[in-house]
Parts: sequence; C-alpha cells; structure tokens
Amino acid sequence: MTSTPSSHLAPLHLAVALDGAGWHPAAWREPHSRPSELFSASYWTDVVTTAERGLLDFVTIEDSLSVPANPLEPVDDAVDRVRARLDAHLVAARLAPITSNIGLIPTITTIHTEPFHVSKAVATLDYTSRGRAGWQVKVSASESEAAQFGRRDIPALTDADRQSIVSGVLPDFVRDLFDEAAEAADVIRRLWDSWEDGAEIRDVEQRRFIDRDKLHYIDFEGKYLSVRGPSVTPRPPQGHPVVTALAHQRVAYELAARTADLVFVTPFDDEQVTAILGEVRAAEEHVQRTGEPLRVFTDIVVFFDTPEETGKERLARLDAQAGAEYRSDALTFTGSAAELADLLLRWQQLGIEGFRLRPGVLVDDLDAIAGELVPELQRRSVFRTEYPQTNLRGLLGLPIDVPNRYAAGTPAA
Repeated sequence: MTSTPSSHLAPLHLAVALDGAGWHPAAWREPHSRPSELFSASYWTDVVTTAERGLLDFVTIEDSLSVPANPLEPVDDAVDRVRARLDAHLVAARLAPITSNIGLIPTITTIHTEPFHVSKAVATLDYTSRGRAGWQVKVSASESEAAQFGRRDIPALTDADRQSIVSGVLPDFVRDLFDEAAEAADVIRRLWDSWEDGAEIRDVEQRRFIDRDKLHYIDFEGKYLSVRGPSVTPRPPQGHPVVTALAHQRVAYELAARTADLVFVTPFDDEQVTAILGEVRAAEEHVQRTGEPLRVFTDIVVFFDTPEETGKERLARLDAQAGAEYRSDALTFTGSAAELADLLLRWQQLGIEGFRLRPGVLVDDLDAIAGELVPELQRRSVFRTEYPQTNLRGLLGLPIDVPNRYAAGTPAA
C-alpha cells in the first residue's frame, strides 16, 4: 500500500487502552497472554513499560463497577473470558513511581463515586506520577452497578431502551445521569482549585505549614450535589490533571465538551470521521465551551499481522475460540503496521489529533505498536523519537498554566 504523504502533517499523538488480557474475549488464551499474572503488579508493570518504551502519550486503564462484559451484548454468566478487574486508579498508583514519562489515566465511574474522593485520588496520582495523571470520566446507567451500592435505584434497561440509545434517543433517566456526571466533574475541578498554588508555606519558625488565606471553600450547591470543600490534598502539580471521556453520540459529546480536555470517539470510516468532528464542535458550541477546544482522539481495536498469521486470520481464530464474532463500538483494524500508519495519517488529515489503540491481544499487539507501528511513524517523521521534558498536559499540547478560579486576580469564568 502506498504511504500517505506526511511531510506537512503535525506530529500525531498515540495512546493505548489497557483492559485485562486484551479487548478480544479470547485474548487470555493466547500463548503470551500470561493469564495467571493478570492481577499481578509485574504484569501491569511490563505492559506499561512496553508502552513507555514506545514513547506513547498515555495509557488508559479500563474499569467498571460490575463484571466486565461487552456492552453491545446481553449480560450473561459466561466463564470463558476474563470476568474480573483490579481497581484502575490503584493500578495507576502502582505504576506511577516506576514510570517516568508516560501519562496514566484510570477510568473512574462518577455516578456512584463521591467527587471529593475522586478529586483527592486523582490529585494524589498527579503527585506520585510527578504531573502525569489523568482521569477518564465514566457514566453508569447500569441497574446492577447501582445495586452494588444500594443508595439509589436505576431502572433496568429494556430492549426498547437499548435500541433507542443506539439510535441516539436516550431515556430521561440516562440523560439525568449524564447531567449528574457533568456536575460531578465541575465539583472535582473546583476542589482541585480549592488550594491555591503556594498555599503550603512550610514556615518552621512561625509554625505555619499552610497559608490559610489560600485555601477556599467551594460551597457548591447544584441539582445533584452539595459540596463545601476545600480538598484535603493540595492543588495537583498540573493544576488540573487531564480529564478525558469516551463518547458515541450527542449527549456524550456534550458531556465531554462540558467537562473534558480530550474526547475519545469511534468512527468506522472517513465519512464518519468528518461527521463526528462536526458533532463534537457543535456540542462545544451548544454548551458554550470556552478556552481550549476538545482534543479529539479516535479509538481503534487492532489485530496486527504476525510472521505466522495475518491480523485477519488471528481475529478469525480468536472468534472461533470465543464461539462468536467479535463486535466492538470502535473500528476493528486487521493488517500490518504500515497499513495502520496509512489509516492514522489519512484520518489525521481529516482533523483527528490523536489515536487510542485498543490491543486485541494485549501483550502481542502492544509489542507490535511499540516495536513496529511507532518505528513506521517515526520513519514518516510524524512521531517523536524521545519524550520532551514536560507534564502530561504539555505532552498533549494543552496549556500547562491552568488558572485557579479562586485565586485573587483570576478572571471570572
């Protein structure tokens, strides 16, 4: 395949979404997948250091409050796939001191998790990673996840509800959950700002560890939440760690536009890339977003060619093992690193700023990303050859000096 001309393109951003043994339900059965180590620190250390060796911008770590399952399929009791997870934030915390440059973005569900706890956890991760933390906002509309906490009732989705969601028409209670998630994210950002930079003065002689005038009650009263503040954790090193969200339709694009720095989208072809970019910008206008525009990353599930099998043959074999054709909300790519590079550069020309790859088989396909795709992109002069000395915000081209809304002299939002 002919390479796409790239001399005029800006360097692209590349990330990886980590989920157990990989995104295919049969991935754990592959020879290199280490199923006995999936819940060990060494496994996660190895995969993230592989991603860092490939100079990737960040990794996201999947999480949920119920047994992992494909959201496109009915809930079942199948035991032929990985049906367990570690806590994504705690995994990221373990990885922070043993990595140096790569961003760490755990998924944390907003609906059943107190904003105060999320703000404190992500701020702590930003400290332990020295400015490389982020957070993927996740909305839960699951009856089973609500039942894990017993504090609220969320109705079970009917088949009609699922069909309407796929077509872009959400039940009212689901829309309310997205509004609640946006309010929670606003509270979290306010809590990060509740300590001004320099609030810790550590004056031993005067016996003053903090400047109390630089701590602020946020006194937030919203439709869903009431939070006084301040946080008990000083403002994170990045000011605001990077906030991300996965979005498939209008209400989720609007959530991202209200709360996030970066949105993950899922087009299947060039036409959808253009359409989705238009929807994202329309969502920004609808919610009257100010400041930086959303960075738009595309999710792609990847199955690379190997010397023994093509990516298509690998996927077919995994499907046969699983007993069903693999289905995903994102494009499923099979082929060589050069062919994927062609696709990424074509979509970059259409306006996509970065890509989050979902390895079909984590160990094997992540090795191919770091060892084959990245060198291919470097040969085309569209990917870095070393990490710059900056934090995650700087790595992604986001402003690194985030104003504190409570500091004297900060313009009103």
